[in-house]
Amino acid sequence: MAKTDRKLRLVLSGYYGFRNSGDEAVLQSILNALDQAGEEQGVYVEPIVLSGDPAWTARQYGVWSVPRMKLREVREAIAASDGVISGGGSLLQDATGLGSIPYYLGILEMARWARKPTYIYAQGIGPVKRRMFGPFIARAMRRAAYVSVRDAESAALLAGFGVPEDRVAVVPDPVMGLPLPPAAGGSAEADAPRDAEAGAGRESEDRPPLVGVSVRFWRGDRADLDRTAAALAALAQQRDVRLRFLPFHAGGDEDASRYVIERLGAAARTAGIAPAHEAPQEMLREVDRCDLLVGMRLHSLIYAANREVPLLGLSYDPKIDQFLQRLGDRAIGTTDALDVQLFAARAVQLIDDPGQWRIDHYSAIRRLKAEAAIPAQRIVESCLTLRGR
Repeated sequence: MAKTDRKLRLVLSGYYGFRNSGDEAVLQSILNALDQAGEEQGVYVEPIVLSGDPAWTARQYGVWSVPRMKLREVREAIAASDGVISGGGSLLQDATGLGSIPYYLGILEMARWARKPTYIYAQGIGPVKRRMFGPFIARAMRRAAYVSVRDAESAALLAGFGVPEDRVAVVPDPVMGLPLPPAAGGSAEADAPRDAEAGAGRESEDRPPLVGVSVRFWRGDRADLDRTAAALAALAQQRDVRLRFLPFHAGGDEDASRYVIERLGAAARTAGIAPAHEAPQEMLREVDRCDLLVGMRLHSLIYAANREVPLLGLSYDPKIDQFLQRLGDRAIGTTDALDVQLFAARAVQLIDDPGQWRIDHYSAIRRLKAEAAIPAQRIVESCLTLRGR
C-alpha cells in the first residue's frame, strides 16, 4: 500500500537500544506487525521508539527515536503522538532491581497526563516481589485502552492485583511472528513451514548436525553452566555434532559461552561462537540453520519454535516454563538440576527424528504465529476509533 497522509504516530516504550537480541527482536516484530496492521486499515503507522541509544535505533530500524531517559524529549514525543505502547518483554518486574516498574509505569502516566491512550503489548508481567507495586500496576492496566500479556501466568498475576480478567488478552510473544531477513541480493527468503517429515542436516548431508547453544550467566557459583557443559559433552560422546554458541546479549553471553566451551573437554574442538548480531533477524537466521537448539535465553527458544527447529529448554526463570508450556513442551532441566544422561538421550532423539518433534508441535506453532499479530491489529483499530478514524 502506498503511504498516504492518513497517519498514526505511536510511541514505543520498552528495553530498546541496548543490543539485547531478544528485546531487539521484540521491537522488530512489533514494528513489522504495526506496519502490517496499518496497511490492512489503510493508514501509515509512524513509530517513535524510546531507546537507550536512539542514534543506533534510528539507523537500525529506520524510525524516529528519542533518548528514553531524557524526559523533556519523551514528553514532546508523547505529545506529538496518537498513543503510547508499552512492551513487549518483561518490563513490569522487580527481579532486576527497583527501577524498572517505576520507569515503565511513569511513561504510561506521562501519556495519561498528555491525554493519550495507552496500550500494553504482549508483556510478561512479573516477578513482582514487592507487593507495594501491585496497586500501581493495576491502576495502569485499568486505565489502558488495550492490555495483552504473553502468558496465562501474567494474566493471573494481574488478576491478583485486581485487574478484571476480561480486560486482559493472552497472546504469544511478538517474536513468534518475526520473519527471516531478505536473502543476499535483496530477494525474500522462503518462510514457509518446514516439511514435518524432513530430516536434520540443514546445511549439508555429509556434515555433522549443528547444535545451537544459548547460555547466560545466572548462578553465582556457575554450577548451572558446569552441568550444561557436562551435558553437551555427553551428547558429543554419543553423536558427532557441531556446537555453535549463540550470544543473545553481547559481552555477557559471549563470556558465558567461552566459560562452557572451556569445560567441554574433547567436544570443544567442534565448538564455535557466532557473532553477537545487532540485527535480530540475523540471529534468527543463525537459529534457522540449526538442527537442534539448546537454550537458556527465552528468545533463543522462541526463535527455534518460530523456525520449527527442535529445542531443549534450560529454565532459569518461570517465563521459560510458561513459553514451553504454551508450546506443549517442558524444560529438559533447570539452573538447579540437569540430568546429563537424560539430556544427551533426548538430544540424540531430536537429532535423529526431528520430523516427529515438528509433527507434535505443528499445531501449537501455527496457532502462536497467527495470534502474534492480534495486538497490533487491536491497537491500530483502537487508535483509529478514538481519533474518529
